[in-house]
Amino acid sequence: MKLLYTNFHGGDGGGHTTYIRELAAALAARHEVHVAAPPGSRLNREARALPGVFVVDQPFPNGLNRWKARRRARAQLAAYLREQQFDLVHVNGSADHRLVLAAMPSKRPALVWTKHNSKPVRGIGNALRARRTDLVIAVCEYTRRELLHTAYRRCRMETVYNGVDIERWSPWSTSDVQAERVRWDGGNSSVFLLGSNAGTASYKGWMDLVQALGLLSEDVRKQVRVIVAGVPPETAELERVAALGLSEQVVFPGVLTDARGMVASLDAGFVLSYDVETISFACREMMAMGKPVLLTRYAGLPENIHEGRDGWLVPVRDRQAIAAAVERLVRQRHSLPAMGVAAHEHAEHEFGLPLFVERTEAAYTRLLQSR
Repeated sequence: MKLLYTNFHGGDGGGHTTYIRELAAALAARHEVHVAAPPGSRLNREARALPGVFVVDQPFPNGLNRWKARRRARAQLAAYLREQQFDLVHVNGSADHRLVLAAMPSKRPALVWTKHNSKPVRGIGNALRARRTDLVIAVCEYTRRELLHTAYRRCRMETVYNGVDIERWSPWSTSDVQAERVRWDGGNSSVFLLGSNAGTASYKGWMDLVQALGLLSEDVRKQVRVIVAGVPPETAELERVAALGLSEQVVFPGVLTDARGMVASLDAGFVLSYDVETISFACREMMAMGKPVLLTRYAGLPENIHEGRDGWLVPVRDRQAIAAAVERLVRQRHSLPAMGVAAHEHAEHEFGLPLFVERTEAAYTRLLQSR
């Protein structure tokens, strides 16, 4: 197969970047793989480091007031599509979906779209795109069910769960964890470390956790330290943390080039999203490292765990419930290592990259054979 992956994000790209990078890296060994991404983006940079992957600097300008830039970008992409004659183009967001359709040659390749988030799918634009999309990949069952109520119900649709690199995100030895924990617990091994590598976007719900800490008794609260990796929060958010008297207990290490040390140090992880989220790469990475996770009952997050065995669920934005869950975790700390083992075993069986790549490749093959 000759494949083209597109992504409109000009910056980090979050889960979109991880998703495309892992597929491109794995499939380049047996297919011709191209990636079209904005120059300077993380995907563009990381894809260039992948053996056998061809990368093109392709902007995906968005907005009515950028029509000139969009026209130039469409002409560039149209020329690339005509020249390369791909078997399949796999788009990952609305902006690249639109531009790819506008640039399609008369002999068009199969078009695949992955729905990565929980944003509503409605309007004339989606209806028009659905008519020319051949396959929709949903990253969780929640997403697939939601799409069945949209214009995309006419499309071939498959659920393919995201996978993570289980070998890279594997549990550390006890001695290595103890050495790393000092960086986060300040040498106080009695501190309960609760953290997330899911980022600091507001919809990730980390502020709900911070506010929940304020509801705990002082005896419990002083035992907990929260670590939230990602782009440093806005000043107003930091001021809210300070107003709750929690500046010393809530740590923002910034964007970590390698988050594994932080994750290895945790007693438990959390992803408390209330918007946009679907399945969460970060959740699956933490579980792969042997960390049980506290999640909201939002979108596909509950599909990551066996509740009570390798994680816990709380209602969305329910700070009382979050506070009660944190207190329970602190008081039952002795049981968490066994839950962490269960989380890692779950990840090994269900979250591995080979399974993710195999299922995606099989979906491509079925689509092309049907055409």
